[in-house]
Amino acid sequence: MTPPPKVIVIAGVSGSGKTTIGTLLAERLGWDYAEADSFHSEANIAKMRAGHPLTDADRLPWLRAISAWIAERLATGRPGVVTCSALKRRYRDLLAGGNPEVAMVLLDGDHDLIEARIKARKGHYFKASLLDTQFADLELPSPDEDVLLAPVNVSPEETVVYILTALSPDAAAR
Repeated sequence: MTPPPKVIVIAGVSGSGKTTIGTLLAERLGWDYAEADSFHSEANIAKMRAGHPLTDADRLPWLRAISAWIAERLATGRPGVVTCSALKRRYRDLLAGGNPEVAMVLLDGDHDLIEARIKARKGHYFKASLLDTQFADLELPSPDEDVLLAPVNVSPEETVVYILTALSPDAAAR
């Protein structure tokens, strides 16, 4: 039997609901929460604000910083939820590293739904014009990856219950 996760990574394209789901999940569990955007360099934010997609080279220091946050949580026994787009398998591998104490959840929604959400939000630096680049980069998990696909075409609360039930049926009762 797999032990319950100590860190949950909420992944997905921009606008899929990572922040909303991650915050609700952390609150429900009483765990620490970290927003992936806070790990970005000013240069990365400026690049995205200008409408330019990030490259793998841009993302690597960001992914390493998130990975260090995860490692610190595991080392200190303080469970946490962190968001990160983690669109490619190699990104997910870098973050989870095959560790059964790290659960990877990919928020799953179609382009039109997510585009509408991005266009409706205010004050975020990510431009709707970049969404196509994220879907182009998205590598859906292969069967040999331990990644939970969670639907986002329902309410955020329903998505959280889905995640909790899938990861630990006892946790859904909290």
